[in-house]
Amino acid sequence: MVYFFLEGGMDMTTTVVTTKGQIVIPSKIRRRLNIKRGTKLYIEERGNELTLKPVTAEYFEKIAGILQTKGKLSKRLIEERAKDKEREA
Repeated sequence: MVYFFLEGGMDMTTTVVTTKGQIVIPSKIRRRLNIKRGTKLYIEERGNELTLKPVTAEYFEKIAGILQTKGKLSKRLIEERAKDKEREA
């Protein structure tokens, strides 16, 4: 079972892991979290649970706050992600 934690509450659903280790995130959740083809996800393992978070500019801003790099790290990561998207196109 995979749990998706959302701000303002929790939306729980189940999905099946394929032989390649892939899962499907339901479209309702993808739309709500603006997850599109190519969106990278941060996966955190906590004991016997997994937390999936879309890697977005907001995510980088939160990380920058934790690392206290005054936004330099998040700017660099956003630039790197933009380069990745150009290569993927």
